[in-house]
Amino acid sequence: MSEFTAGTRPAEPDFAAITTGELLAYREAENRFRASGAARAFLGEPDPGAAIGWQEIALPGRDLAVRVYRPAPTGDEEAAAPAGLPLVVHVHGGSFVGTAVQCDWTNSRLAARLPALVVSVEHRLLTPDSPLANAADDGWDVLDHVVRHAAQWGADPARVAVFGESCGALISALTAIRAREAGLELTAQVLVNPAVDVTATMFDYPSVAEYADSPTLALPQLRLFQRLAASSAAEARAVSPLYADDLGGLAPALVVVPTQDPAADHGRRYAERLRTAGTSVRLTEYPGAKHAFLTLPGVEPQAEAARAEILAFLRTALAK
Repeated sequence: MSEFTAGTRPAEPDFAAITTGELLAYREAENRFRASGAARAFLGEPDPGAAIGWQEIALPGRDLAVRVYRPAPTGDEEAAAPAGLPLVVHVHGGSFVGTAVQCDWTNSRLAARLPALVVSVEHRLLTPDSPLANAADDGWDVLDHVVRHAAQWGADPARVAVFGESCGALISALTAIRAREAGLELTAQVLVNPAVDVTATMFDYPSVAEYADSPTLALPQLRLFQRLAASSAAEARAVSPLYADDLGGLAPALVVVPTQDPAADHGRRYAERLRTAGTSVRLTEYPGAKHAFLTLPGVEPQAEAARAEILAFLRTALAK
């Protein structure tokens, strides 16, 4: 998102030489900006038909914030929230930076128009002391918690989808795999501009070379993401869905690929692997769109079409 400036947005640091202290300071300032009114010009306004709020979830060994989107109550519904809503567990992108607030435009529309309960995970962000495995645990643990307490949340545990963008799509893909292994039957998975390989082969794709200077995801950011993701080759492979041993029997997937994206070939390759494994998958490409396009409806003209496709896909998958 580096080509867009407004308000008090911090200057982008040198990602190739950034220290831990500089990373934390940049993250705090950048996330404050993304949650500000000034950012709405390109992040988009929430749907007025959704009620949005923060909630804390008690997970093993930690409390975690989630951003919750519900259909806004009207009339007789004011006394009680709707029960038995389909559940969408969402994970934002950014890896070492980012907040669920940056996805209000999409998530509020899913909540209002499906309608659904959307729970967006404010996962632990990557640092040298917090690898990608922590964020992946957050994605899975939130899903498991909400499904196990579905009645308290007003959710239908038989209609559950995962949804994420970029690193969040990686986490969502890992969550779908863990759900299958745990016997939790997901209804659908939506993976938008997924970066699904943080191993030594992460950069061995034509799209990485072709779009290395993308304004919304440049090569130095990808390299920092990889450095923070894992401390060993074995750990990197364990958090790379592309290298999962078995991708069969997973929830039907929608893989959304913006073509002017360094990670475009990650999405294409993952869709190919899902299809080969026998998992139902739809791959949709958006020509000319950049990496973070779904979160930038104010400047990316194809964001609306992608949001509409995701809504239609989930509406069909989550129908009773």
